[in-house]
Amino acid sequence: MQPYEKYLKENAQKLRINQTDPERKLWQRINRDQLLGFRFNRQKPLLNYIVDFYCAKAKLIIELDGSQHYEPDYQEKDALRDAELTSLGFTVMRFSNDEVMREIEGVVEQIYLFLENKLTNLP
Repeated sequence: MQPYEKYLKENAQKLRINQTDPERKLWQRINRDQLLGFRFNRQKPLLNYIVDFYCAKAKLIIELDGSQHYEPDYQEKDALRDAELTSLGFTVMRFSNDEVMREIEGVVEQIYLFLENKLTNLP
């Protein structure tokens, strides 16, 4: 189990209740071990962050970005966050909300291909 700041747990629960349409749409496609048996959590506290989707077995984090993530301040914060998580062995995949809403099949395929590669390289 990965460590996290305890104060994030309540915020994560609120985010799960109030998920966005893109989060809901992707969750419908990846929950219940639908992708090669990999289990995902949503709005998962991890270190000092709450990540949108997390697969412990594959060390995969999936982030869905709204338009605010394309502003310079957000891009800088996202880059620092991704660098910290990557340095700990996680892979961070980012998709825009628009991409999820318009091209869900392509998004799911990218995740599937990553997991398929992980599956063949698991110890």
